[in-house]
Amino acid sequence: MTPSDDDSFAADESAVWDAEPVDDAGWYVDGVDAAPVPDDVDRVTEVADMMAVFAAQRVLRVEALRRNALDDAARYGGAIESVVDRSVRLELAAALRVTEHAAASLLGFAEALVHRYPAALDSLGRAGMTERHAEILVDLLDSAEPDVRKRLVPRAVELAGELAVGSFRRALRRLVELEQSATLAERHEAALQGRRVVVEPAGDGMAWIHSLGPEVEAHAIYNRLTAKAKAICAHPDETRTLDQVRADIFGDLLIDGDTAHLAPEARGIRATVAVTVPVLTLLDESQAADAAPAVVEGLGPIPLAKARELAGGADGWTRILTHPETGVVLSVGRDQYRPPPALRRLARWRADRCMAPGCGIPAARCEIDHTIAWEHGGPTALDNLAPLCKGHHTIKHHGGWQVEQVDGSGGALHWTSPSGRHYTVHPERRVPVFRAAAETAPAPF
Repeated sequence: MTPSDDDSFAADESAVWDAEPVDDAGWYVDGVDAAPVPDDVDRVTEVADMMAVFAAQRVLRVEALRRNALDDAARYGGAIESVVDRSVRLELAAALRVTEHAAASLLGFAEALVHRYPAALDSLGRAGMTERHAEILVDLLDSAEPDVRKRLVPRAVELAGELAVGSFRRALRRLVELEQSATLAERHEAALQGRRVVVEPAGDGMAWIHSLGPEVEAHAIYNRLTAKAKAICAHPDETRTLDQVRADIFGDLLIDGDTAHLAPEARGIRATVAVTVPVLTLLDESQAADAAPAVVEGLGPIPLAKARELAGGADGWTRILTHPETGVVLSVGRDQYRPPPALRRLARWRADRCMAPGCGIPAARCEIDHTIAWEHGGPTALDNLAPLCKGHHTIKHHGGWQVEQVDGSGGALHWTSPSGRHYTVHPERRVPVFRAAAETAPAPF
């Protein structure tokens, strides 16, 4: 059979997939070059790989279309480049039956991959990353300074081959921010000048209200709304969804400025954000140039001045100083099921996100799971705890997946799917382990 045998290819392909005989493990047993029989997931990933290869080919051909049009215009003394670009955009949109905006995005994406990120294009052409990974790479690196972009391309391509789309976006954004942290304060100060609130009509008597402001404060507002909404939704008579309650509280707080009508358990809830600050940087500004920047859980680096403000003792801010002498309780063993507050905060801080493969839900909105269930003898200890969002928590216990902590990894989880595939999810941060120095051996007699 060859791919040119169009009429029989589909039937022959099925015959290849279902070839026999195979042993219990799914391997061919009638030849020297035995191979595993592809399962349903293999068939899906095979098509996904083909889509990545075709995406790379499309990029090359779109850029060739643009370059050829520009070359022809120059050769014959034709229109200026901007007119040629607009003409190509129109023709591409018409040919692909998409909008001109979508065609312009495709042209820009193709130009970036071919000329600025050929390593990423090569990876895409080998199905080392998906087209979505490539789009994120172009978007985030194009926003960086040229020297930062050049330094980060190899690592960005490597991460795209390892991480799911959401995890890749967060990891690459964090890399860019860390590389540009030296100018973070100046850029943040300039961006602050654009803060504003706008209203956007949404039809049917509804409207969106958008507030552009510091990211730390925005997440603190959202976290406070969510905490209050969850307290209200816990009432058995409550019929509104979490989103609806959150929106109602938002309006009440801004219009009335009063929460006295809320249920008692929803009052007094303050905003909570975890800020990690290298202690020497916090205490001595001269250390700032050589130290890691301050980082907000789930967001990324923030200016040192803002970190000092948050670490200065304001109520509601969880301050985690990266200093070895923390005195944090790491385990209560089998003495109690529910982790104490400090241990829950540490588990969330370490992971930063839900510890399921590719999940991006912040740890602050996750449940703390005993990897080895409490009823099966699992201890309430940091090396047996991990944040999982409600959906993945349910799947872990009832969806046929097996999950275990990776020994010595500092909190990584190893997931085994129902089909037998393996995925390892690493936490965003490692909790340092301090060991006593080995005792000096006694001198020989």
